[in-house]
Amino acid sequence: MGKKGKKEKKGRGAEKTAAKMEKKVSKRSRKEEEDLEALIAHFQALDARKTRIVETPCSPPSPRLNASLCAHPEKEELILFGGEYFNGQKTFLYNELYIYNIRKDAWTKVEIPNPPPRRCAHQAVMVSQGGGQLWIFGGEFASPDGEHFYHYRDLWVLHLATRTWEQVRDYIYYNDLYAFNLDTFTWSRLSPSGTGPTPRSGCQMTVTAQGSIVIYGGYSKQRVRKDVDRGTQHSDMFLLKAEEGREGRWAWTRVNPSGAKPTPRSGFSVAVAPNHQTLLFGGVCDDEEDESLEGHFLSDLHFYDPVRNRWFAGQLKGPKVEKRRRRRGKKGEPGGASKQELKGTGAQEPLQVVRELVAEDGTVVTIQQGLAALGPAGQPESHDSDDGTNEAGVPAVEPSPRSSAMLAVKHGRLYLYGGMFEAGDRQVTLSDLYCLDLHKMEEWTVLVEMDPESQEWLEETDSEEDSDEVKGAEGGGESEEDEDSGEEAR
Repeated sequence: MGKKGKKEKKGRGAEKTAAKMEKKVSKRSRKEEEDLEALIAHFQALDARKTRIVETPCSPPSPRLNASLCAHPEKEELILFGGEYFNGQKTFLYNELYIYNIRKDAWTKVEIPNPPPRRCAHQAVMVSQGGGQLWIFGGEFASPDGEHFYHYRDLWVLHLATRTWEQVRDYIYYNDLYAFNLDTFTWSRLSPSGTGPTPRSGCQMTVTAQGSIVIYGGYSKQRVRKDVDRGTQHSDMFLLKAEEGREGRWAWTRVNPSGAKPTPRSGFSVAVAPNHQTLLFGGVCDDEEDESLEGHFLSDLHFYDPVRNRWFAGQLKGPKVEKRRRRRGKKGEPGGASKQELKGTGAQEPLQVVRELVAEDGTVVTIQQGLAALGPAGQPESHDSDDGTNEAGVPAVEPSPRSSAMLAVKHGRLYLYGGMFEAGDRQVTLSDLYCLDLHKMEEWTVLVEMDPESQEWLEETDSEEDSDEVKGAEGGGESEEDEDSGEEAR
């Protein structure tokens, strides 16, 4: 026992030593990275002193490797950028720019304000847009002793026609506005008065019956600190309206609709209903932390009435056979529902199934899926049988939660096709097709089933869950009066 105890104690000691060593190495690595960042900042401060473009004929560049050499797309020129050199004792990094004239066999050093930080082993490509552009991505910076390295992930473009460097962040959001003339086939940029939406992506726009344009929602990111971004789910709405008596002039107005507003999201889909209301389906809402991302995929339906400036939840009524069954029950016909059953049925509300999937990389994805209201025996109301119960006792058919689905309305029917769902690095692209009668608002009809591969993946993720958590659907702040108004609006 004594020997065994000593071995176990020795093993635990080794584990502690390894843990301490790992912590020490991690701390040292952070310190080394901070030192490199400080050195890079020092060189950038030196570069910031250059305020004008200087082109100087020169001898060939000094020896270097891991630089980039690209051919100009229109001129007889080669462009050399960056690189590194080791003299046996010290490592030198460059962000110099040289242009070699092939016909003249002559070199020119070009100094341009605000260049990219010094680097080597970057990726470079030349394109012909705008009179020639040199695109630079990533690369590496080394400490003078060549022992420590910093890896870039930034993107730069050199506009050769204007001799200017521009840093292109990992994402660029725009809020500019253009109009296309169907008669002249030309684009023109609009400059509406008023304050419009902030730059964003993933927003949607629709046209009202009066010819105005509605912009809703979207997504954008902001850099909160180095290599850390924070996303924003927008839920604001704007109206772009033509100014009366001023042809070609437009104005922005921010609107604040009332009613049951959709939760913030992006990647949702929109279409125009027969009564000129805008309908919204699904989407995804990402809850972002510094090192985690939790995505909520949605399958709810909402209507926006631009005349009333009001949102309505798209609640399905259920099939008419259930209403007939209830009327027979009230008359006391054989097979009719009892008062207790009717009370239970009437009190039920649509349900939400909430499932959390954990991908291999630790990403947690929450799926919210609506279910039909429960019938007298706790079973979902049927869309097929006369007694209002589904033979298999399964939830009513409806599209699964998704984003980026395609919508179209024809003859008062909403058609929904495809979309996508993702969990971590895994993505499922859907190809199923559904139809919903917008006049009846009773139930979805499946026109094309989900393909076997997607179905298999969804069944696999379902089997990984120990249990499903069923929650009552939240009213979304919509009162009975709102529901009545929504009924009237549709």
